[in-house]
Amino acid sequence: MPLPHSSDDDDAGDADGTELETTSEPVETGRRLIAVGHVRLGRWFLVFALVMGLWGGLDAVLLRTTLVTPTLDHWSADVYSSLFTTHGLTMLFLFAVPAIWGYAYATVPALIRAERTAFPALAATAFWLQIPAAILVRAGTIGSALDVAGLDPVAIGWTLYPPMSVASSNPAVDALVAGLLLVAISTSLTAANLVVTVCHRRTIPWSDVDTFTWTVVTSAAMAVVAFPVLAGSLALLLLERAAGVGLLVGRSGPMVWLNLFWFFAHPLVYILVLPPMGIASHVLPRFAGRRLFGRRSVVYSTFAIGILSFTVWGHHLFMAGMGVSVRAVFMFVTLAVAVPSSAKLCTWLGTLWGGAIQHTAPMIATIAAIAFFIVGGVTGVFLAVAPINVLYNGTYYVVAHFHMMLVGFVAFTLVAGAYYWFPLLTGRWYDPTLAHLHVWLTIVGIIVTFGALFVVGFAELPRRIATYPPAFAPIHQLATVGAYVIAVGQLVFLLNLGRSLWVGEHAGDDPWNLADEPSHAREW
Repeated sequence: MPLPHSSDDDDAGDADGTELETTSEPVETGRRLIAVGHVRLGRWFLVFALVMGLWGGLDAVLLRTTLVTPTLDHWSADVYSSLFTTHGLTMLFLFAVPAIWGYAYATVPALIRAERTAFPALAATAFWLQIPAAILVRAGTIGSALDVAGLDPVAIGWTLYPPMSVASSNPAVDALVAGLLLVAISTSLTAANLVVTVCHRRTIPWSDVDTFTWTVVTSAAMAVVAFPVLAGSLALLLLERAAGVGLLVGRSGPMVWLNLFWFFAHPLVYILVLPPMGIASHVLPRFAGRRLFGRRSVVYSTFAIGILSFTVWGHHLFMAGMGVSVRAVFMFVTLAVAVPSSAKLCTWLGTLWGGAIQHTAPMIATIAAIAFFIVGGVTGVFLAVAPINVLYNGTYYVVAHFHMMLVGFVAFTLVAGAYYWFPLLTGRWYDPTLAHLHVWLTIVGIIVTFGALFVVGFAELPRRIATYPPAFAPIHQLATVGAYVIAVGQLVFLLNLGRSLWVGEHAGDDPWNLADEPSHAREW
């Protein structure tokens, strides 16, 4: 697999390595935008994800700043609601999903010994759809910043529940829904391309496919099923707003949306979690000096999670008048997902046991992510139990659990992947001192922020509200300090990234010296 500065990414070639035809300049420029190598396309996805992650992270910092005081001393309640609306949508759809596809495009073709993806032009087209999608999703924020009359920040929540999403007269809501529709189309195309690539362009037997690729192809197959459901739901919402067809309003309308949305959104959680699980399974052996323990169980548990994830959406409806018997079914199915997840945890711990562990930045980040996975997983098991769910569903306990999984595990595993594959993506080395500082600042920030939110969650403090009783102010302030620490950590990452791209040492073909190790991987 050539490094990024090799012919795979040569500006003069398309995805097959052949030369572009020299015709008119606009035609050639257009072809250059869609005829790119998979490593370069992976970098595009990752840069886009980084930009959107910083924007969504800024929303989070502003949210925590609002909650420093128990009263609305900084912004109005509508501004607070708009911040957590855009924060949620940006981080899920414009940061986490593109970042996962970025790693997949950059590494999977090499891991399966494929020269390129199945449909390179389709892959690039799917990427470019994300640019207008991001602009539309953030149209309210952009309109407010540019003082566009009538275009206000969207303050209806990231789940877009009716009747608020239907009744709002803000045109930015229509733009947001249209942007998410583009995201759904883009993601479906990307996922289909990855599935076909792995199934039809690999030149190695299925038995030799690595665990990261297994998680990517499973997650992509899930996305092919789930994201068209989101697209249909969004189209229905647009139709409801434009023509008032009555399907999402009235007595049963909100239940229609709840079932449609969560049938998509809960598999989305596992679409986001599975590839990071693959990254953890990929990185741990490299720096533990041994092969992955229980490889087959990792693959089978990946399939099990992918299948079960489409059966558990009902636990999001425990508060919506669900019958006792139906509650029991969804409760037990949701608890069942913990079994294959626990199998992965046993695999990771078994790989670490007795290994010659190297304390590199990607290894420390991976171990920390596994620790956060344990906390997030255990607290999630409690939420699967209907009586406990009813008690804590509307509290900060859910916020803490959800973020422990998506920030503590998913985002932090993506950080591990960034450091592990940094030489592959850039051809250069990063500063290890700055990398360790970034990792440890982020670890401390996550523990402080979401540990504090667990405390107020156990006290049953309601979430999604901009004010709270003054007695909770010290804990909220502690959570805000933790959020600032996380933010400082990401600034260190940006400093390291810029410095490394500018003056970093060039990495060789085997930057981690794994060629003679049992855990050597094909991407190098």
